[in-house]
Amino acid sequence: MSSCVKPKEQTEANPVVLLHGFDSTCLEWRYALPLLEEAGLETWAVDILGWGFSDLERLPSCDVASKRDHLYQLWSTYIKRPMVLVGPSLGSAVAIDFSVNYPEAVDRLVLIDACVYAEGTGSLATLPKALAYAGVYLLKSIPLRLYATSLTFNGLPLNTCIDWTNIGRLHCLLPWWEDTTVNFMISGGYNVIDQIQHVKQKTLIIWGEDDQIIDYKLAVRLHCELPNAIICQVPKCGHIPHVEKPDAVSRLILEFIHSDQS
Repeated sequence: MSSCVKPKEQTEANPVVLLHGFDSTCLEWRYALPLLEEAGLETWAVDILGWGFSDLERLPSCDVASKRDHLYQLWSTYIKRPMVLVGPSLGSAVAIDFSVNYPEAVDRLVLIDACVYAEGTGSLATLPKALAYAGVYLLKSIPLRLYATSLTFNGLPLNTCIDWTNIGRLHCLLPWWEDTTVNFMISGGYNVIDQIQHVKQKTLIIWGEDDQIIDYKLAVRLHCELPNAIICQVPKCGHIPHVEKPDAVSRLILEFIHSDQS
């Protein structure tokens, strides 16, 4: 039930484990992961349960607790060492929830354009199932995905926007995608606001200067509320810097990991 990109080789150092955002896949890391590996880091890119390319034909529950347990089982079976857990967008909520519940599994956190102040899926959790399925069907439509991609990135050429839209919706074509997405929606989603103050790990906050999805004021708020955090901004960049500016994001992650050694 797990889909992920495994590292070329495992080392003794703590690995980097890359999550993704809402309704996305490990393909978000198609540009940055090779750069991290070239720098000598053991790097995993993991699909969160219910999204990505996992085989979910048995239709397991895909609520927050199930996503957390699935990641823990993957970590305890294959990774087995404290990790640098990287969460972009809603993946930041996944990372915070996981690090608070399993602090022994996380050495430090990297949060990228973090979506951590939403109170779950809100009123969507109370939708009748028929309406929920209708909304999810719209969510995978090409026009909506194209519009979302144009908002997410900073001034993309049309051909690149179309290409990245096609990559971003590949997992929506799997036969269980609608069921697992509706299951997550009506379960209530992530609400980690009260968990932020309990994060003990050293944290790097990365933010795209031109993010049109999450207000930069929330990055400043997160920096203030996390007990041990630093914040770095990526200039001329939108909501997903690891796709738009992979060189800059990879460099920031590397500097953060090696900061205690300098």
